[in-house]
Amino acid sequence: MKNIRNFCIIAHIDHGKSTLADRLLELTGTVEKREMREQVLDQMDLERERGITIKLQPVRLDYKDYILNLIDTPGHVDFAYEVSRSIAACEGALLLVDATKGVQAQTIANLYLAMEHDLEVVPIINKIDLENADVERVSNEIVKLLGCKEDEILKISAKTGEGVEQVLEKIIEKIPVSKEKDDKMRALIFDSVFSEYQGAIAYVRIFSGEVKKGDMVRFMATGNESEVLEIGVLKPEPKKVERLGAGEVGYIVAGLKDVSECRVGDTIASLDVEKSLSGYKEIKPVVFASFYPENADDFPELSDSLAKLKLNDAALSYQPESSKALGRGFRCGFLGLLHLEIISERLKREFKLNLIITVPSVAYKIGMKVGEKKIIYSAADLPDMSLVENIAEPWVRMDIISPASYVGKLMELMQYYRGEYKNTEYLDETRSILHYDVPLAEVITDFYDKLKSVSSGYASVNYDIFGYRVMDLVRLDVLVAEDNVLALSRIVPKEKVYKEGRSLVKKLKEVIPSQSFQVSLQAAVGGKIIAREDIRALRKDVTAKLYGGDVTRKRKLLEKQKKGKKKMKGMGKVKIPQEAFLEVLKK
Repeated sequence: MKNIRNFCIIAHIDHGKSTLADRLLELTGTVEKREMREQVLDQMDLERERGITIKLQPVRLDYKDYILNLIDTPGHVDFAYEVSRSIAACEGALLLVDATKGVQAQTIANLYLAMEHDLEVVPIINKIDLENADVERVSNEIVKLLGCKEDEILKISAKTGEGVEQVLEKIIEKIPVSKEKDDKMRALIFDSVFSEYQGAIAYVRIFSGEVKKGDMVRFMATGNESEVLEIGVLKPEPKKVERLGAGEVGYIVAGLKDVSECRVGDTIASLDVEKSLSGYKEIKPVVFASFYPENADDFPELSDSLAKLKLNDAALSYQPESSKALGRGFRCGFLGLLHLEIISERLKREFKLNLIITVPSVAYKIGMKVGEKKIIYSAADLPDMSLVENIAEPWVRMDIISPASYVGKLMELMQYYRGEYKNTEYLDETRSILHYDVPLAEVITDFYDKLKSVSSGYASVNYDIFGYRVMDLVRLDVLVAEDNVLALSRIVPKEKVYKEGRSLVKKLKEVIPSQSFQVSLQAAVGGKIIAREDIRALRKDVTAKLYGGDVTRKRKLLEKQKKGKKKMKGMGKVKIPQEAFLEVLKK
């Protein structure tokens, strides 16, 4: 155990975590040069396409006489749960800060997570090779944040490899050795994946004792007992080993075919162990949307696919629901819009499913005039307003880090998104932190894009839910060809309802294709129409086949067409494209 070091890399998005991991793999010879590529630890095509880390990924590095277990983590706020799980399996963290951007919102959020778990933090400034790198300013920010000395901060370029060897030496020197409580085998499941051949595979950190192939173990949460069929380490590909001892990180295959039996945060232990490890705090989703298969026969496949994704992504939650219009599906909970987008994309790519996704919403608490409070996850679930006493929506505490020159524009933006100003702090003369309270429903729109737009890409944001507030809210319904499309309904502030209604029908007019008959788009509140747009009918020249003849022949055909369109208007159905549901989110 004295020669084992467990650490993770924490940073804001795009500060170079994956690039540093690449250099560490290269320097330690874990991956041969001919097999090297960018973002080695990013296993999914989606991660490589977007240039972001979505899933935590463990890897074992052998350096000199030491075993260094690295867990690469995401940087986006939507994947903070992945970071917290990585941190719980480590004793130290490399805090990476971009020399051109300085300390950002997720830098601070992830640092606080590491401090809560008493991790030893190694501060590193990355990208010192860039022309616009301001190492001195960023050093001062880190010193102010951590209270460390300037000479304790490592200065590196993960891209060129400059200073990376010092990082390896610092890991050995500063990150503490894990302490073993007793010799009984206990391992924490910090992640898991599903294999068609081996079933559920648990990624574990061994906290005490050792495990070998053939041992009988118990999954403490379910009480399920099983034989260990295979153990190994990740380098980064799975490699079988004879044993895993205290302090080591690896994987265990126990032949579990039911994915629900291998829960993230559970303890795998020897049969004589009675007490589990502390595990993880259960994460609560903040954004909800319903997934329905386009083809109703694909429902069992969607159910199976979500179960497998849940195994790989513990932050995902789902439960079955049904709709008269869309059939059977699932209401799913996510940590943010990016999380929703990634899950829907994975379902399409990995499981070849075509989905209908409803408008994302938040959870509202409804106070009833008679009876107990209700929690609803979409506007369609809102009871009759005559029975409702009040509606409470979730609010978040938000920190926005930005150059001071953009403060005015950001304050204007926050006012538009119903933000309540708290105070401003200054990291230095040029950079500030704005503190706001904001309704979560505003944050899950196109807020992030607008924030980047008004700050020229320099602002970064982090937020945490702190509670619910009773607000004056109403349900805005959308009628397409006089049919109320509940999937497009949304809950909005009463003072903004007319503006929202006009904006909504205008956007829908652009994305819903023209039909053979005129389609009316109406926004309504409690049965009162507040805005309307019409999509003109497709024009077809029914007189094109006529050559000359009496004008009454043309009039007869046009009159027949007119009657046909009127009939279709009464019975025709409009298929609403998926883009329409996404368009509702935009301000």
